Amino acid sequence: MNDKPVPSGENAFDEVIAIIDNARENAFRAVNRELINMYWDIGKYVSRRVAEGGWCKAVVKDFSDFIQSRYVGIKGFSPQNIWRMKQFFETYRGKEILSPLVREISWTNNLLIMMAAKIDCPATRYFRYE
Repeated sequence: MNDKPVPSGENAFDEVIAIIDNARENAFRAVNRELINMYWDIGKYVSRRVAEGGWCKAVVKDFSDFIQSRYVGIKGFSPQNIWRMKQFFETYRGKEILSPLVREISWTNNLLIMMAAKIDCPATRYFRYE
């Protein structure tokens, strides 16, 4: 016989729901951080290859096709997005304050910030994390 009271009511397990929600949010942030780190590394790679003079639009298109053939169904590796990864790296490299912060927000928000970053004052980027 079970002598323990059975929780009742709508809020009986709210604490467990909060634990689950918190863990899910933490997992999402960790995945996002790794995605942004990957985009940073790819942007760094492409930036270096372009600077060495070996890469142009056609090569980036081939690079995009290669990735998509290697990982069928993968998203986010269009030639346009690969150029954005390069821009992302070049925008924030050497910026010790911003570099870690941009890894904490989504790729979409980073793109929005980069588009707005064409403003004359680079310090404005500090205030675009709303």
